[in-house]
Amino acid sequence: MRGRRPEGKREHGGRRVRVVLAAGLALLAVGGCTELPYYAQAVGGHLAIMRARVPIETLLADPATDPVLRDRLARVQEARRFALSELGLPDNGSYRAYVALDREAVTWNVYATPEFSLEPRRWCFPAVGCVAYRGYFAESAARAYASELAAQGWDVYVAPASAYSSLGWFEDPVLSTMLQRGELSTVGVLFHELAHQRVYVKGDTAFNESFATAVQRAGVRRWLQARGEAKRLAAYTRALERRAAFLALLRETRARLAAIYARGGAP
Repeated sequence: MRGRRPEGKREHGGRRVRVVLAAGLALLAVGGCTELPYYAQAVGGHLAIMRARVPIETLLADPATDPVLRDRLARVQEARRFALSELGLPDNGSYRAYVALDREAVTWNVYATPEFSLEPRRWCFPAVGCVAYRGYFAESAARAYASELAAQGWDVYVAPASAYSSLGWFEDPVLSTMLQRGELSTVGVLFHELAHQRVYVKGDTAFNESFATAVQRAGVRRWLQARGEAKRLAAYTRALERRAAFLALLRETRARLAAIYARGGAP
């Protein structure tokens, strides 16, 4: 039957699920009682998304599917094929199903730094190493944890995320939150998250995000070139240049603040 995965591959995927869940249970055991709610929400939130997946081909074939959603999912399929044939990104079951979320973000990430410092707090996990954020599937839980940190004297920031990667352990779906900002954003996020599946260095957030962003930008450029969309490519290039100029200002400001903090002063 077309579109059906071979039995052997499906069984292998099941083993992956069991391995990940076993790892999650191990984390609960070593993390202590105070960490149990955090890992429970992470496992539960992810599995809830996995259970809600609907194959994109099913939605495209359903006459009841909203026409706007149909067009967006068809474009996702094109981008998925492009990622495989032109960018060398993983050929697996990721981004071949869709999940409609009832919220504006899939997760909310908590960031924290000491007062008068630019060095972020890092949280360490056996599966991915140490990262400079802590993610939650519920905004209320993220903000509650941020409030706890703030009460301890940390400067905190909570940021919504439209997508995340399970690094190939699961067949990640296309999320409704990935479709909110237009075609190039959706295509770029798709390339970005698949790049994480291709290369991921445990504990090195800066490299991982830099690599995925480089793949994303190069991929979007090649996507537009392949489609002969010179005007959109020029506009995309200008947008990247404006972003680069803005980031340069941020780096300059960061350096000035770092110098002030190093002298023991406040801004």
